[in-house]
Amino acid sequence: MPLRVELKPGERIIIGQSVITNSDTRTAFLIDGDAPIMREKDILTAETATTPVKRVYLCVQMMYLENDIPAYQELYLGFIKELIEAVPSFRETIEDVSKLILSGSLYKALKELRPLIKREEEFLR
Repeated sequence: MPLRVELKPGERIIIGQSVITNSDTRTAFLIDGDAPIMREKDILTAETATTPVKRVYLCVQMMYLENDIPAYQELYLGFIKELIEAVPSFRETIEDVSKLILSGSLYKALKELRPLIKREEEFLR
């Protein structure tokens, strides 16, 4: 079943290795296939990954976009160690994320991490 995506004017989306930028009108289209897909609002960069949870998220994001878990596995393990030391209450969610990664469900792992980013922001206030 194809994925229906609606983009706001000027919004960007990554599909596979390509960045698509919408024109000045709202657009809807269907995507059929197995390429990784991420909306601009869900993407972190090295510059914006400034906290332990965001670094974990960025690492999983790269696994997903590049379809290469082994290339980021060591980095991921270091980041989750740092995160669990900083916030032990996140351990259960990180264990769930790790299970999703091992099963190849990288997009679901990213979805599990998003609420942790919000919780982390609350801690930092």
